[in-house]
Amino acid sequence: IEFYKECLSAGIKPIIGVEMYVARRSHKEKQGKMDSEPYHLTVLAKNYQGYLNLMKLTSIAHLEGFYYRPRVDKQLLQQFHEGLIALSGCPAGEFIRSIDDDFKKATDVAREYLKIFGEGNFYFELQNHQYKKLLENPRLDPVVKRDLENMEKLQTQTWKAVKLLSPKLGVLMVATNDYHYIKEEEADAQDALVCVQTGKLISDLKRLRLIDTPNLYLKSPEEMKELFYEVPEALETAVKLARDCNVEIPLGKAYFPIFDTPLGITSMEYLRKLTFEKAQNILKMTDEEKERLEYELSVIEKKKYADYFLVVFDFVSFAHSRGIITNTRGSAAGSLVLYCLGVTNSNPLDYKLPFERFLTVFRPSLPDIDVYLADDRRDEVIHYVMDKYGQDHVAHIVTFGTMMGRAS
Repeated sequence: IEFYKECLSAGIKPIIGVEMYVARRSHKEKQGKMDSEPYHLTVLAKNYQGYLNLMKLTSIAHLEGFYYRPRVDKQLLQQFHEGLIALSGCPAGEFIRSIDDDFKKATDVAREYLKIFGEGNFYFELQNHQYKKLLENPRLDPVVKRDLENMEKLQTQTWKAVKLLSPKLGVLMVATNDYHYIKEEEADAQDALVCVQTGKLISDLKRLRLIDTPNLYLKSPEEMKELFYEVPEALETAVKLARDCNVEIPLGKAYFPIFDTPLGITSMEYLRKLTFEKAQNILKMTDEEKERLEYELSVIEKKKYADYFLVVFDFVSFAHSRGIITNTRGSAAGSLVLYCLGVTNSNPLDYKLPFERFLTVFRPSLPDIDVYLADDRRDEVIHYVMDKYGQDHVAHIVTFGTMMGRAS
């Protein structure tokens, strides 16, 4: 989402995709080398349905298919292929791995993916990493030289296979590049980062060494034109792909669970009824208190937040009924409605706490009721919410850690 929003703000069309790991057998098989070395596959979202399917596939890959890496299988790709475009992948892809002298196996693999994703939604990837040019360096380490020779041989075989099979199978070829950083001069820094990630030394030759191919940066149109002068149609296909990928993710809209109210009354009517019933027990019901409650309820009604308040009231009430300790922090303590409902335990009028610190009609962001639950029993409350609203409607919020300057 961050990438998507940044692209839009910069006037760049975001193309959402995943380099997937495809298990050689079922994604649930987890034994030995065969299952620990899945194939790579480039998968792009063509539309919003494709984006939803990407999320579904990556979730299954992590929750069910993880074995060294998050993996899917071809049955899952078939099940969730709608709105997706697949590219045959890098040298670790099944298509390139299957290339032999007569291209029969590679043909069968291509036809299989063509069947999964449908005509017009599968493409042959072509890359040109100028291995011949890199091999001209007389000071190459023998280990590095051997690896580059193997990569050059594989790249040559791939070009030969794609040129032959593209017209035969009606599968367009597309020019791509293996990108790991933006600018050419960032190769050394990226190599150091790989060493940090894998716990290796830069001086170690027997490791993941992308630095041996120091051209894995974002190429300009002119550079790509020069690299693919033999097959200009592969560049035209890249433009076609960009035009075909049109993911529009709806942002800025809140989706609240619907609270099941009794007697067929609306959630706002029920919230008002509950608030005043409970207020009778803990407030003196002075003019100031009544006025404050009416004001808060009017704001909640205008913002259409009644269901949210009722959901929080519901799970906090459940916790209290089971003797589970709760506490609330932050600006929610400024709400007299939440105090009456038992969500907070301090009367905001006693401490002159303004409701506006928590919620106003003009506030664009959503209100945030931070509820703490006893850490040894919070799972009981989470399971209650999951049972009530459905397991697929409840999520834990993730925090993404990034490597900032000091840690680096």
